[in-house]
Formats: sequence, C-alpha cells, structure tokens
Amino acid sequence: GKGKECEEIAGMTYIVNDKCIRCKYMDCVEVCPVDCFREGENMLVIDPDECISCNACVPMCPAEAIYMDEDVPADKQQWTELNAELARNWPMISRKKHSPKRGNRGILFKPVRI
Repeated sequence: GKGKECEEIAGMTYIVNDKCIRCKYMDCVEVCPVDCFREGENMLVIDPDECISCNACVPMCPAEAIYMDEDVPADKQQWTELNAELARNWPMISRKKHSPKRGNRGILFKPVRI
C-alpha cells in the first residue's frame, strides 16, 4: 500500500561510485546541508544514515560520480553497500580541502577492513 511507498521514499539516499577515485573535487561537500560526506584516502562516500536526498551534491560533481541509490547503474551496484560500510569508519568532511593530483585512474580502490 501507500505506507510502503512512503517508507521506500524516506529511505532513499545518494551514493558515490568509483568515478570519484583519485578525483575528489569536493564541491559536493561544500553544498551538503547535513555533512553526510565521509573522506577516505582517495575518494569520498556518502553516509546513508545522514543523507537527506536533497540532490544538492549531484550537479556539483564534475566527475558525475553521485547517484540516487535507485538510479545506480547495474555495473556500479556494489557501491551502494560500500558507501554504507565505508561511511561507518571514515571521518566526516564538511569543508573542501586541497584535492589530490588527478589522474592515475587505473589504480584500483581496495577498502580497508577494520
């Protein structure tokens, strides 16, 4: 019924995929009203428990790495779970920092298990 649809909408979040690796422009961080971004060594992720699905970050990402979880392409589905997992251990970032050198996109990202 309608209750289930409302629940699903309330649970929507945005995720960052591998297009962010070695990119980290961080313009998205500046516009986020709830500080839901978490910073790893070479990319950012979104904490799904903090994200309010406001869409402010999406147009700010020149790498086009941010998607609403329901719109994630099939070959990027694993990033939905990875964002939630990594966000638990990575520190919050609420201000843009100096970006690392861009390039070296062939380097694979390997999440560290704690």
